[in-house]
Amino acid sequence: MKTLMVQGTTSDAGKSTLVAGLCRVLARKGVSVAPFKPQNMALNSAVTPDGGEIGRAQALQAIAAKQPLSTDFNPILLKPNSDTGAQVIVHGKAISNMEAASYHDYKKVAMQAVLDSHERLSTCFEWCLVEGAGSPAEINLRANDIANMGFACEVSAPVILIADIDKGGVFAHLVGTLALLSKQEQALVKGFVINRFRGDITLLQSGLEWLESYTNKPVLGVLPYLHDLALDAEDAIAIENRVADPQITIAVLLFPHISNHTDFDSLRLNPHVNLRYVRHTECIGEVDLIILPGSKNVPGDLTFLMNESWPDEIRRHLRYGGKVLGICGGMQMLGQEVRDPHQVESSAISTAGLKLVEIVTELGVEKVLTQATGNCLLDGERVSITGYEIHAGRSFGQALEQPFLHFSNHPLGFTQDGFITHDNQIAGTYLHGLFDVPEACTQILNWAKPGQWHANSFDLAQHREAQLERLADVCEQHLNLDLLFSLAHEEDHER
Repeated sequence: MKTLMVQGTTSDAGKSTLVAGLCRVLARKGVSVAPFKPQNMALNSAVTPDGGEIGRAQALQAIAAKQPLSTDFNPILLKPNSDTGAQVIVHGKAISNMEAASYHDYKKVAMQAVLDSHERLSTCFEWCLVEGAGSPAEINLRANDIANMGFACEVSAPVILIADIDKGGVFAHLVGTLALLSKQEQALVKGFVINRFRGDITLLQSGLEWLESYTNKPVLGVLPYLHDLALDAEDAIAIENRVADPQITIAVLLFPHISNHTDFDSLRLNPHVNLRYVRHTECIGEVDLIILPGSKNVPGDLTFLMNESWPDEIRRHLRYGGKVLGICGGMQMLGQEVRDPHQVESSAISTAGLKLVEIVTELGVEKVLTQATGNCLLDGERVSITGYEIHAGRSFGQALEQPFLHFSNHPLGFTQDGFITHDNQIAGTYLHGLFDVPEACTQILNWAKPGQWHANSFDLAQHREAQLERLADVCEQHLNLDLLFSLAHEEDHER
């Protein structure tokens, strides 16, 4: 297996996007390629077919590579649940919550999990395209590093360094990053990619020539700024999504620990939907549907919600006939109480909910991690819906007697999920991704605004495929792919 690693001078330099584009380039050539990120930190995750959990970027890259999801694509996933701590997930399963200092020591153990995954991939794939995390030049994180040069040195992986010229200072980013690496690490850096360029490329040429002369390393290409490129995001949330003449207006409450906000990509990208993220101190205002999204720290985010004006606004919205939907942690918040006896997500043993529905939730040590299919029951019509579950809580109570959906062949044997209140105004579900199936999305939007939703729903899977093909085309046009892909072969000869 040929291994090639993409590292960035900063966060959001374009590592995830470049790996996804290169995965699709190789897949179109009939090459079996595995995406790989040794360590990821993100609240947006995906569920693998065998019930594991990986970062959303690796799920996207797997789609680009035309491969089924695997926990080996992202052996270490960190899901922050406070400013200094995170849940540590190894090979798809949560092992514990750790503070930053404790995890720094644990990295020695985590490295073996990373190497085990890389070794397994080497038996199944011709290529492995690796994504680093943040920047390799973070001096305070160099010891026990498993995310960037620590991994690259372990497997002698050649490295491409990518920088975002749109941020400014691109040559300083590249040269400065290189200067802060050890001699061994500098030798692993085989070339540079400059990302998000807009303007006349001839005006950049003298800088590219200087960079190659100064570092004695090639510039492998300059990628243009891709307007309206919309791919699954791990962290960044597109706050402004207003459209000129919406058929429906939806408000999503923006919690400090919001998770899986990719649930709303199908709505955000739909030209007929005005999707608003309501931030701290902002009012919800006049909308058709209020959504309480998932959360990595339900007790903490519930306390945050209660300190906003939102509870009173939600009740007013319901009095005027509006609809409310809770997804996963958001569903739990709608109930009477969220209990956390094992302190899985916070130090609070019990947190009072909004008390809008008769359910109580208790957080457990074991997570439910499944892909699931069922029939959505809104307005008495059965529409097939497919999604995934990631939750530690189990809910019980009278409201669940009127479920949101019935499962078909649930991996854990569950027969139903969530609730719809008798007045048909409040619904809740543990299922993520429920808007991604166009027919199910249309049904939910018709429930939210009866009789006024007529446009076809947005097909996210089709849109994602078009974006990945566009990205691969850009890589083929603007990168020296022959030189880039030869780097891994060159490294093999040196071993």
